[in-house]
Amino acid sequence: MCPAMELVIGSVFDNAAATVPSRPAVSLGEESLTYGELHRQANQMAHVLAGLGVARNDRVVTWSDNNLASAALFVALARTGAVFAPANARLSPEEAAEMATSARPRLLVVGPGHGEAGQLVAEAAGVPLVRLGGSGPGLDLLAEAASASTSAPPASRVAETDPHTVFFTSGSTGRSKGVVLSHRCNWLRTRTPALLEPRGPTVCMFPMFHMGAWTIALQAWQSRGQVVFTDRADADVLIDAVRNGRAADMNCIPAVWRRVLDADRHEDLASLRFATSGTSATPPALLADLKAAFPNAHRRVFYGSTEAGSVTMLDDADMELRPGSCGQPHIGVEVRLERGELQTRSPFMFDGYFDNPGATAEAFTADGWFRTGDLAEVDADGFYSIVGRVKDVIRTGGETVSPAEVEGRLADFPGVAEVAVVGVPDDRWGEVVCAVFVLAPGADLPVIDAVRAHLRDRLARFKHPRRIEAVSAIPRTPATGQVRRRDLLAAILSNDRM
Repeated sequence: MCPAMELVIGSVFDNAAATVPSRPAVSLGEESLTYGELHRQANQMAHVLAGLGVARNDRVVTWSDNNLASAALFVALARTGAVFAPANARLSPEEAAEMATSARPRLLVVGPGHGEAGQLVAEAAGVPLVRLGGSGPGLDLLAEAASASTSAPPASRVAETDPHTVFFTSGSTGRSKGVVLSHRCNWLRTRTPALLEPRGPTVCMFPMFHMGAWTIALQAWQSRGQVVFTDRADADVLIDAVRNGRAADMNCIPAVWRRVLDADRHEDLASLRFATSGTSATPPALLADLKAAFPNAHRRVFYGSTEAGSVTMLDDADMELRPGSCGQPHIGVEVRLERGELQTRSPFMFDGYFDNPGATAEAFTADGWFRTGDLAEVDADGFYSIVGRVKDVIRTGGETVSPAEVEGRLADFPGVAEVAVVGVPDDRWGEVVCAVFVLAPGADLPVIDAVRAHLRDRLARFKHPRRIEAVSAIPRTPATGQVRRRDLLAAILSNDRM
């Protein structure tokens, strides 16, 4: 009897390098790598990393803007059995240090734009600093790898149940939580049959610190296709990437799709066969505009999370019939409603939160279902719609923001007696961060630019308020003094309708 095949991510690249070595695997701007080149560069990096003491199950934190070397590093870590743990490139050094320290890494790897700040983060985490090119402190991984062996690194006996990635996401308290995904989980998430139809390159708008970027990339690589990364999610950059590569698929959050449509360059996107979006708040008007702009493209909307992967999918044929729905359970996924909360279980589930057994236990029910934290409704045909959230987190443009964290950084803003933060629904971003102030006597409502300037070196830009309001009092619970965010949001929305 043949031994069972282990579902490990390194095998995806071994297979492609052996069968289609000259086929493009990944590109960014004018740079690209074939599967053969990606294979060789990853092997070289793996040898250098092993020499630095990186071994199976060690975490390697990366802090970098998009660059092609990160793709080779991703493969190298999978081959050695080390764990890829990217930090949000937009974090301040203080935030990045908190995240990196919590990961207990073996190394910190930074991109060219994070060298000097990376030294501070590495020192805070107590680990060596490695650079992906550029100048500054730390070892240059690219220079060292250039002279390393291209042969396969020594076998590390990676198991499919080993951790493959840790993606850090903000919780309701603001403390980073590391979502641990095994090799098996990432292999299965990206091997869904519906995503393996023959097609051209896939354009990815997500930054390389985001789970979405590597899910989309692995979907392309599982089918021996090409993923096209961009250096930013600007409309013209994305449109040029589709046009130049004759891409067949592009996955954008609603706000970015709106940018693309507003650019009015629809003829440059004629090669698209799939127009994919995500999040529970994809406006029906946007979906209608996508159909009008790209009548030959099949639309899909996925709802899910870093922890659970894709939970539901709304297919093209159902969009006009089910406005506002996030679809039916995805292939291989079970869902249920318990007291209005959408709960799910599947083979695609995460392994828990890194070093946080309390949060892991809280995330699951006693009988093993994952609590999404979203309130939902379901119709007679099994189509789900998200109607609210159990927890007070804001989801804006694909990112998760803790209101408590933003409130803490605004507590000392001049002229403010109290502050509360809520998420206000928005067609472009899903939600926008709104700071609500109780002003001190004689103080005027500050302009939004002053508020954002106050947070410039304190919080990542995606956490900054896009809207500010003033109230005479912030509604709070009588027993604990907690902000009644739903009441506060209702008041804001009521004012909007007046």
